[in-house]
Amino acid sequence: MLKTEIEIDSAALILKLLGDKTRLTMVKLLDNHDCCVCEFVEIFKVSQPSISQHLRKLRDVGLVKEERRGQWIFYSINKSNDYYPFVEKLLNQLPDQDFRLKELEEKGTRITCC
Repeated sequence: MLKTEIEIDSAALILKLLGDKTRLTMVKLLDNHDCCVCEFVEIFKVSQPSISQHLRKLRDVGLVKEERRGQWIFYSINKSNDYYPFVEKLLNQLPDQDFRLKELEEKGTRITCC
């Protein structure tokens, strides 16, 4: 049975995490694409440790998962997470962010770590 409700405390935690513009944009991108830290560094023009902190917070609640590919780690949305249906409804209301990855591709900097 699909869980359709989450507790208020859990919803508040998720909304607090997604209240940050960078994390919200990351989650929107990760909903359709696997991304590496280096891509987020290029997109957001912030340091690698800053991006890693954002991803750690999302990973700690299980919204984001990581997969090692060689020496690199790629991140994606954990669609099996209990909170995902709640987050998905929010993401569906947001404008597409794929243009950010397209800009990286055009500059030749998409997945620069690989």
